[in-house]
Amino acid sequence: MRQAILALNAGSSSIKFGLYDLGSSGDLQLVSRGALDLGDAPKLTAKAADGTVQCDRPLAGDARNAGIDALLDWIESELGGRKLVAAGHRIVHGGREFVEPVRLTPDVIDALDRLTPLAPLHQPRSLAPIRTLSALRPDLPQVGCFDTAFHQTIDPIVSRFALPRRYDTDGIRRYGFHGLSYEYIAGRLKQISPALAAKRTIVAHLGNGASLCAMRDGRSVDTTMGFSALDGLVMGTRCGAIDPGVLLYFILERGVSGEALQHMLYEESGLLGVSGVSGDMRTLEASDDPHAREAVNLFAFRAAREAAALANTLGGLECLAFTAGIGERSAPVRKAICERLHWLGVAIDEPSNASHAEIISRPDSKVEIRVVATDEESIIARHTCVQGIAR
Repeated sequence: MRQAILALNAGSSSIKFGLYDLGSSGDLQLVSRGALDLGDAPKLTAKAADGTVQCDRPLAGDARNAGIDALLDWIESELGGRKLVAAGHRIVHGGREFVEPVRLTPDVIDALDRLTPLAPLHQPRSLAPIRTLSALRPDLPQVGCFDTAFHQTIDPIVSRFALPRRYDTDGIRRYGFHGLSYEYIAGRLKQISPALAAKRTIVAHLGNGASLCAMRDGRSVDTTMGFSALDGLVMGTRCGAIDPGVLLYFILERGVSGEALQHMLYEESGLLGVSGVSGDMRTLEASDDPHAREAVNLFAFRAAREAAALANTLGGLECLAFTAGIGERSAPVRKAICERLHWLGVAIDEPSNASHAEIISRPDSKVEIRVVATDEESIIARHTCVQGIAR
């Protein structure tokens, strides 16, 4: 019977997954990729590695719990000849303690739960499928992989806030996120060319959640997200970097509660808040509403401004890589960002950009511009395998 590893990537409205066969030598082969859609019409969808549809069925009951159960049943009953030997999870926040993948024991899960104030919306979503799996398959080993871990290489001068020093000791510092995506892109660039991986590179992970990472030799040296996943760029429904005086004003002068402020900053701001139309870039790009256009322009402006700041950290810029939903699929956004970075030597080739080519820079561009599809699930599966649990 084949051994298989399940990689789970939990978000707000879906849980993405990848199922991988584990070879005798520890190599991983993708069997299936899909999602548990937890929206208004919950369903389980999956496709084989070649794109063939394997599953598309509705879910009944509590979508999050019923979805995990349905996924396990589907794997074990319909992808016959395979036995799950481990499951890996993307966990948004590892704090200062968890800087590498770890076996998820009850004590570790409790410790991760205590980090919820650092990621109040994301951490519970990360932990929910872990607890569900523990209840459904108590003997199945589980591994946690952390979005913050990739940024442990950032220098203290970059990670420190200018607050009383004692708070840094308490863990109030810049952590950075989207680390599993950045880890994959760093590895992919190295596969393309070791020389490319060594370049002063900015990776733009642009999706509903968005951030930039400055890399050198495949290591993070700076990033736009900080203490929380609110920081940095304008996002789908999150505000990005904001003057802390604005927050004090809402609390002290407007009497806005902490809970209401949290909801506004995470759920009502960003592209949705500026446009009043949607937090989805595809909807905004198709809209004639001037507020929608302003939201898209603000997104590109802030991304370019932050990229310039990261170029300063790097001492220059030699490669710019776009990834994630918007980064991989929105030619207008890529063009708008690159045009604002023209002074840094960024020159985009419009036909290549429009066709979503792998390289979208002009031959005379001083900066190589690439579009690289990310794959967080493969990183999760690899770390789960490396832990030795599945052997």
